[in-house]
Amino acid sequence: SPRRAGRRRDEVPSGVAMSSERSAAAGSPAPLCSEPAGADYRDWVRRSYLELVSSNHHSVQALSWRKLYLSRAKLKASSRTSALLSGFAMVAMVEVQLEMDYNYPKFLLIAFSACTTVLVAVHLFALLISTCILPNVEAVSNIHNLNSVNESPHERMHYYIELAWGFSTALGIILFLLEVVLLCWIKFLPVDSKKKTVPPVLVQSGEGHTGRDAALTSTIIMAPVGLIFVIFTVHFYRSLVGHKTERHNQEIEELHKLKVQLDGHDRSLQMV
Repeated sequence: SPRRAGRRRDEVPSGVAMSSERSAAAGSPAPLCSEPAGADYRDWVRRSYLELVSSNHHSVQALSWRKLYLSRAKLKASSRTSALLSGFAMVAMVEVQLEMDYNYPKFLLIAFSACTTVLVAVHLFALLISTCILPNVEAVSNIHNLNSVNESPHERMHYYIELAWGFSTALGIILFLLEVVLLCWIKFLPVDSKKKTVPPVLVQSGEGHTGRDAALTSTIIMAPVGLIFVIFTVHFYRSLVGHKTERHNQEIEELHKLKVQLDGHDRSLQMV
């Protein structure tokens, strides 16, 4: 019995030691609770930063694709408009029938010839730019890959695309309106000379300047049309630039808000 009592005395401290070790092992994570919380907070800030960077990357890619589609649309519109208007100008110059018996004003023939030549040259130059650049843009736009937008030459050829767009729409249409006015003068002005061969008895009063009046009427009508066209062009481009500026300001404000939030998170992380 004394030996058993001694064994029990020896076993009690070992059990107490094991229970104390277990309690210590179980309670050991208690003082380290602050480190996992700080690590989770740092991970959350890191994830938010990575999400911000990825969202900016995708927004940049989306902006590049929008520019590509806009450039493609401009090239298509300029090519169609230039081909149509240059064809009309060539047909007008070829099909116009000059009266050999009528003495045309010298400046009228020179103006008609110069306007037709410049009109055709401007539209053909815009058509040349569109024909050269459009196939390369079309080839990239048909590839369904976000990173393929960098292979398109629309960013590098941006000035040529805008030049073709301006020649085809702004300058080309103004020259075409001037072409119509000059063509009306050449077509209707000889009408008065034909009436000089008719006996004065058959000519009614007020019909001596019919051709000149017809040409002058076309000029009076076309002048406000050209003015309205110029005003609309200026207003359209100003509105477009204002819209782009507003969109860029909104994006800058959003980025500034995100920067302020991240700066606040960094300060709170340093305090923790």
